[in-house]
Amino acid sequence: MKANVGSIDKAVRIIIALVLFSLFFVFEGNMRYIALIGLIPLLTAFMSWCPLYTIFGLSTCPLKKQ
Repeated sequence: MKANVGSIDKAVRIIIALVLFSLFFVFEGNMRYIALIGLIPLLTAFMSWCPLYTIFGLSTCPLKKQ
């Protein structure tokens, strides 16, 4: 896997994940488990790789393309 997520993109993904995780404490009942969707941006931020970016040929990583 080649990194395709840049540092600013990582920070935004982590913030989005934290916001989604906070919904766990706001919602009641089964709706609270929607907050677990926050795992997706968190994992892609820490792995520095996004499968959707690969499919669409995007990259926010400042590495030189070969």
